[in-house]
Amino acid sequence: MSTFRAAVVTFPGSNCDRDMADALEKVSGAAPLRVWHGDADLPERLDFIALPGGFSYGDYLRSGAIASRSPIMRAVVAAAERGVPVLGVCNGFQVLTEAGLLPGALLRNAEMRFVCREVPLRVENTSSLFTAAYEAGETIRIPVAHHDGNYFADAATLDRLEGEGRVAFRYAEHLNGSARDIAGVLSEAGNVLGMMPHPERAIEAAHGGVDGRRLFESAVRGLVGA
Repeated sequence: MSTFRAAVVTFPGSNCDRDMADALEKVSGAAPLRVWHGDADLPERLDFIALPGGFSYGDYLRSGAIASRSPIMRAVVAAAERGVPVLGVCNGFQVLTEAGLLPGALLRNAEMRFVCREVPLRVENTSSLFTAAYEAGETIRIPVAHHDGNYFADAATLDRLEGEGRVAFRYAEHLNGSARDIAGVLSEAGNVLGMMPHPERAIEAAHGGVDGRRLFESAVRGLVGA
């Protein structure tokens, strides 16, 4: 396998960046590069970019709103537009919507409650770089930890996402008020995935489960081969 070259972006308030870096290294065998939000440029020749969970800038204004205006995000947007795969998890998903790389918005959870537990997800799309290692309709279990994970988009946008097969994951239970129980969505080109559940927390049996591991395995295989 050729070397997998990934980068994990850290914002002030990120708290899952080390988890994300550890997951990428365990699956690919190569430690990802660490990128600070204030950097103006990304490292050259990246295969994969990850925006981790946390509370960037303390979630002031709206979750992810300030982070989406960080200097590094101009480079992330440019890379995504060139086709570089970008994964945004939890706060990273919020940043992706605020940066315009994914449609919709993440609102406060229904009943205004923080949700932190393992949840069942149904795999809706298996044709993307991120999901090819799953089975269509398969139910997997991945942890969540969010207060602002209620996915919202207007009806026309939701219909377009459904019609284009861009709903990657759906909650298999009513969790946080998300429209149509959407847990993760893909960009139009399919190279950007935003999801509220944390696959990087489900890559080792000793930590409670391995259902998130296949997401990273799928990306690594798809980008550099086995």
